[in-house]
This record gives sequence, structure tokens and C-alpha cells, in this order.
Amino acid sequence: MSTKLTGYVWDACASSGMKLSSVAIMARLADFSSDEGVSWPSIGTIARQIGAGESTVRTAIAQLEKDGWLSRKQRRNGNRNASNVYQINVGKLQAAAFSHLSDSDASKSDASKSDPSKFEASKNGNAGRFDPSESGGDPSVKSKQDPSDKKPSCPVASQPDRDVLITDQAKQALVHLNQVTNSRYQVSTTSLQNIRARIGEGFTVAELMLVVDYCNAKWAEDLKMSDYLRPQTLFQPSKFPGYLKSANSWQNAGRPQRINGEWAREDGIFKSSFEKTDYSKVPQGFRGHE
Repeated sequence: MSTKLTGYVWDACASSGMKLSSVAIMARLADFSSDEGVSWPSIGTIARQIGAGESTVRTAIAQLEKDGWLSRKQRRNGNRNASNVYQINVGKLQAAAFSHLSDSDASKSDASKSDPSKFEASKNGNAGRFDPSESGGDPSVKSKQDPSDKKPSCPVASQPDRDVLITDQAKQALVHLNQVTNSRYQVSTTSLQNIRARIGEGFTVAELMLVVDYCNAKWAEDLKMSDYLRPQTLFQPSKFPGYLKSANSWQNAGRPQRINGEWAREDGIFKSSFEKTDYSKVPQGFRGHE
């Protein structure tokens, strides 16, 4: 159970206009998660605990994934489907939580600014007179404390350091890579260097995860290419934009499977290559087509 992520959920999701059922689902996933945001509760468990139907939970999770709050990966136990593995987008959740903290919150917590009569009473008389605000109405009690020394009771949390936030997001992408490829890359400078650089350029954690999924689908069964399913290769600056472009096409085509070195779906939206395309024929719909 991650109390940190649970707190982020209520600070970020609940205040972002998200539907209550979706907030409840995010809260349950956070309760089940590690601090890295990984969990695998079943749809039935979530539905039972929030008092909703399973179809409602499935629809809400699909929308949360579309909006970038989480990603999911199907698991299989032999010939049977097991519960999904859910990865909460910790970086987005953390950033959204802190974005809702404003300076106006701090001013509300400082009572001396909103009601001067509570803290300034000791300034309106001589040293020998009593301070109603501190004596509770007892004339025998004299004020000795300068109310100007009082501090807000609820100081606003400081904004997270950008480098720390980028590193947290990079760790999230590395965890996803390890899960998808069954690898054990450690949190180190070598593993995180390219990931942090791509996030610093503006690429999202969801885009990094999509590239991992695409390249794994393409290379996992190839003994030679599977060696390149590593952070140094997938996220290098000269290769990543191209991988992301292909990954988006693969995503739009419904994530087809790779069978015998070829993509299973060839529908014009997504092709594995154009090497076998016959350009000698006039395409259907054009003049001269037979």
C-alpha cells in the first residue's frame, strides 16, 4: 500500500474534475500499489470494493488509460487470463497534485492576515494592560508574546525539484521496461541517462512506455534484435523519435502481433514494410484500374 500515491490521488484526481467513480478506482489502485505505482487487483475486486459494476470499472479504466493516468498490461496464467498489471503514471499524478497548491492556500492559513483583531490586540495598549486575544478574557493575564512572531499553522509544501521529478518519471519508465521484457536493469546512471534526457526534452512517460511495448512486440522473438531491448538503445536521441513514430502507427492499428517476422495485420493503416508492394498495378479507385 502506498500512502504517498493515495494522497496524490485525492490532491490531483479529485480536484481535476475527474468522475467520482474514476477517483475511487485510482484510490483503490494506489492502495494496492507500491510507491512505483505497480499493482494487479482484479476487476471484480475493484468493483466490489467501490460498489460499482464490473462494466463500469472496465469503462472507467479504459478512459483513465486514454487520459494518461495509468497503463495496463495483460497477464496470462497458462491458458487462462490473469488480472491485468496496472502502472499508475506517478509523474503525472505527482505533478497534478502539486499544481493545485497555490499561494492563495497559504494566505488562507495565515489568520493574522484575514483577521487582524485576533493577533494585533496586544499592540493597542500599554505593557501593563491585558491582551484579550491571548488571555481568554482574564484581566489578570498579561501579554508577553509579540503576535508578529506567529507563523502560519499550515505551511504550503514546497514545489518538487524538476530534476527529482524527471528522475522519478525515468524510474517509472525503467520499471515498465523491466516488466515488459522480463529484465532486471538497475536504477543507475547508465540505465537512466537516456531516459531522463528524453523526458527533459518533453517526451512523456506514456510515450516512452509505448516505444518499449512496440519494440518488444517487434524484437522479442528475434534472438539478435532482442539484445537491443535495453535503455541505452531504445531511448538514444538518434533513434527514439523514429521508434515513437512507428509505435504510434502500431498503436493506431490496434497493436498487431508479430508472427514469423511479419505483422499479423496488413490493412493499409499499418504495414511492417513496403518491400513486397507491387507498384506496377494501378491502385483500386484510380483510373485505369482493372
